[in-house]
Amino acid sequence: MAGAAAPKRQDTRKFFENLSGAGKSIAVLTSGGDAQGMNAAVRAVVRMGIYVGAKVYFIHEGYQGMVDGGDNIKEATWESVSSMLQVGGTVIGSARCKEFRTHEGRLKAAHNLVQRNITNLCVIGGDGSLTGANLFREEWSGLLDELLQQGLIDEEAAQRNSALHIVGMVGSIDNDFCGTDMTIADWVFIPEMPPEDGWEDSMCQKLSENRADKKRLNIIIVAEGAIDSHNKAITPDYIKDLVVRCLGFDTRVTILGHVQRGGTPSAFDRILASRMGVEAVLALLEASANTPACVVSLVGNQAVRLPLMECVQMTQEVQKAMDEKKFDEAVRLRGRSFENNLSTYRLLSYRKADSELPNSSFNVAVMNVGAPAAGMNAAVRSAVRVGITEGHKMFAVNDGFEGFYKGQIKEIKWGDVGGWTGQGGSLLGTKRTLPGKHLDKIAEQMRIHNINALLVIGGFEAYVGLLELSSARDKYNEFCVPMVMVPATVSNNIPGSDLSIGSDTALNAITDTCDRIKQSASGTKRRVFIIETMGGYCGYLATVGGLAAGADTVYIYEEPFDIRDLQANVEHLTQKMKTSIQRGLVLRNENCNENFTTDFIYQLYTEEGRGVFDCRKNILGHMQQGGAPSPFDRNFGTKVAAKAMQWITRTLKDSYKGGRVFANSEETACLLGMRRRAMVFQPVSQLRDETDFVHRIPKEQWWLKLRPLMKILAKYKTSYDVSDSGQLEHVTRVRPKESNTSSAI
Repeated sequence: MAGAAAPKRQDTRKFFENLSGAGKSIAVLTSGGDAQGMNAAVRAVVRMGIYVGAKVYFIHEGYQGMVDGGDNIKEATWESVSSMLQVGGTVIGSARCKEFRTHEGRLKAAHNLVQRNITNLCVIGGDGSLTGANLFREEWSGLLDELLQQGLIDEEAAQRNSALHIVGMVGSIDNDFCGTDMTIADWVFIPEMPPEDGWEDSMCQKLSENRADKKRLNIIIVAEGAIDSHNKAITPDYIKDLVVRCLGFDTRVTILGHVQRGGTPSAFDRILASRMGVEAVLALLEASANTPACVVSLVGNQAVRLPLMECVQMTQEVQKAMDEKKFDEAVRLRGRSFENNLSTYRLLSYRKADSELPNSSFNVAVMNVGAPAAGMNAAVRSAVRVGITEGHKMFAVNDGFEGFYKGQIKEIKWGDVGGWTGQGGSLLGTKRTLPGKHLDKIAEQMRIHNINALLVIGGFEAYVGLLELSSARDKYNEFCVPMVMVPATVSNNIPGSDLSIGSDTALNAITDTCDRIKQSASGTKRRVFIIETMGGYCGYLATVGGLAAGADTVYIYEEPFDIRDLQANVEHLTQKMKTSIQRGLVLRNENCNENFTTDFIYQLYTEEGRGVFDCRKNILGHMQQGGAPSPFDRNFGTKVAAKAMQWITRTLKDSYKGGRVFANSEETACLLGMRRRAMVFQPVSQLRDETDFVHRIPKEQWWLKLRPLMKILAKYKTSYDVSDSGQLEHVTRVRPKESNTSSAI
């Protein structure tokens, strides 16, 4: 006899199917300067809006188009945003508009919107654009009254359009210090961190020391608006003249200018923009007459909505603090991410004299384990230099655990890691060998070199290896030291972390290849491309790459499929070929199904699509691992490794008793991972239950929530859980001190 049924847990999830856009009109505009990813945001707004039943309009040429009206405001179709993802800048145009700053200009704009019953506005732009949008919203009812009095609209139109809802997306290249590839700069000048008096002599001395160390190339980055501590401008030409006069070095000035606005948007920009575009539509659908204008954004991996004017006020406070020479306050107001970037740069930018360094007498080893991942070298460089700055003696282990038990260990110094940031692969060497069968020899090498702490940078083998070492602590005292792992793998399949070093570069490789493949078919109609990606059993690369590249279908292990699904996908593409978009893109994770191989899917699509479309296939292979790391991976690797080294320093101090280091609690063998909004240190022993060891993936993966979004943007009917969509929050000014276990990145 069956036992009593367990009580049903209340389902608190919220699905977007309950949010209808029927009868609503949404307009999207881009304003201010061009920024990569704007088109991805426009595409997402248009397709999500149409998907929920709303009418969606383009407003061409920003606020100027809204004021001028006419053909500048056009209804968008699903097909009209095809092929926008890979285009830089903004295809709907962006223009500065003096007229919109006047009351008369805003009155014209209001009239043009009311004529089309547009009461939902999505504005993609910078501070000025968003401030103008909020003013427009505040004046809206008064503008309607004027239009009514002038006989330009009737009472019914005024009632029907009584409330204007505005959602902003920040489309600006002036984000913060993250926008600079901070990890290659010998010297950086930014407005928020003016150099101290005498900086000219200090800089020239450092450049001279670099040249003496045989470093031939020096890079100095000067941000627009850089100043000294007396608010005097620091310009590239001033620095060039200074270097030539004092040192006689051949010096060139390159002003990047609008080159920074152009180019193909990265995978990260496309995904961020697509998620924000969908979130903007959700915010508009949920808005009531009393909802304040908001800005949608992502913090870590979490969608958030912030009151627009609080964001603008915060930016104005930054400028006020800088005008008053309160530079530390300006940095704090910029936000925690900016602050952390800056503190990491300070740690790594200048080598202290040996006499200035603390003497910790601790030896710390750093190693790479698993397959190569772009950004590993940036992480090693950061770890070595932060370790040296904190007084440790740093040791490099070559070729992972295999090199460890063979004794391939040597001291590594500050200059040894110069120039590592931009190099792909692993300069230390990395192998997949696990330590379990070589514990005696590894313990012996730790004893010989007196290793007091271990930093492992790598993939799934690094995680399993750390589990094996920490599990053997009862038998080997040598393993009773602080140990921390930093995830670095293109597959992004490590439990305890939403992101891994190297996965962004791999996504860019996938996205770039898909762009080229689609471009190759620009003169060919009715063609479908089937692309195989890496990732083992983890579908992260295929799914997120598919979202960034605009794929029609993505096959992964985590979402089982059968022959009926394949047939439905072929039928979907058949219908698509009847529209003006006569091109298809299908991604397949390498291990998604042992029977439905890439060849099988290619042959099935070829046969079933005969007479409607033809097929091509491409296996991307190891090109996803290679190449120079993306700016994101350089930045991420640098910051995460620096944070890991600071944890090692704290834990060494806490576990040093009786003249030796002894650390055997589970908290002293950790993985440092990104969880939603924060970087968190988690004991590897606690991550066991979260791991599917057979398929080498976490049991729960955050990115699976992106799959419905990908399907919606490809015009599939699907269910979309929006429980995690942004709730209105407030801009935080005063923050609690960080704990040892977590911090924002």
